[in-house]
Amino acid sequence: MTRWLEAIDRHVPVVFPLPAILLVGSLALYPIAYTLVISTRNYDLGLSNYSVAGLANYAKVLSSSQFWSAFLRTFLFTGLSVVVSTTLGMVMAVILNRDFRGARWARTAFLLPMVATPVATSLVWMMMFNPTLGVLNYLLQLVGLPPSLWVADPQLVIASIVLVDVWHSSPFAMIVLLAGLRSLPREPIESAMIDGATRLQIFRLITLPMLKPVLVVVLIFRTIDALKAFDIIWVITAGGPGTSSETLYVYAYNQAFKYLDLGYGSAVIVIFAAIVAGVTAAWVKAREREWT
Repeated sequence: MTRWLEAIDRHVPVVFPLPAILLVGSLALYPIAYTLVISTRNYDLGLSNYSVAGLANYAKVLSSSQFWSAFLRTFLFTGLSVVVSTTLGMVMAVILNRDFRGARWARTAFLLPMVATPVATSLVWMMMFNPTLGVLNYLLQLVGLPPSLWVADPQLVIASIVLVDVWHSSPFAMIVLLAGLRSLPREPIESAMIDGATRLQIFRLITLPMLKPVLVVVLIFRTIDALKAFDIIWVITAGGPGTSSETLYVYAYNQAFKYLDLGYGSAVIVIFAAIVAGVTAAWVKAREREWT
């Protein structure tokens, strides 16, 4: 017993976190392993019998034009959402970084979209997008613009969903960037102001370079969040009209649970997970370069 206690005492940093690590690891690894196994099988319509397909499902996915269309839509949606939400979050952070009357209330108000659940806000936006009864078309008519079909238009559906995602995610970018702005040293900025630099020059040449590590962190989280967006798209359009808003996540869900092709849908998810991991690794590497 004494030897056990001595061994535990020598390895306290490992022993105490070990149960939590094993629990979290098992909860994470089991679904991954199970998905990998299913992706190598073909199930019948009753989902009770299966045949081993090996890598055939992966070959079928990579040769599918529908998969590559969903791939392009996913990265179009992700690129637009990340760029617009991060830019808008930066603008809000710069404005709210100043001390003015009601600044605390303004910061709290800007955080409200992030507090609301995506499904609830998506239902509200879906009503706002209604071509006949929605408030957005009413606002367009007030300023003399023609009404729009919004999510019912295949040409506008991605932009419309990006609008919802930006509205929901910009507060996250704002609060992280605002914390970064608050932590920056004041001496370089004050020296530039004494030398006669304008606010735009100070922001472009001093503030933004010092804020790059924080900005990369925001881009990492926003990219991952936008890549795996599902609830907003599913509630508002379910991938429609047609397949014009069908991203990889929605495509995988439809194949696995709508068409009951579990093996093919699991293969899509595995490939998609590899894509997300690759994009994340690239951003992490960029972050490490900013910190060095």
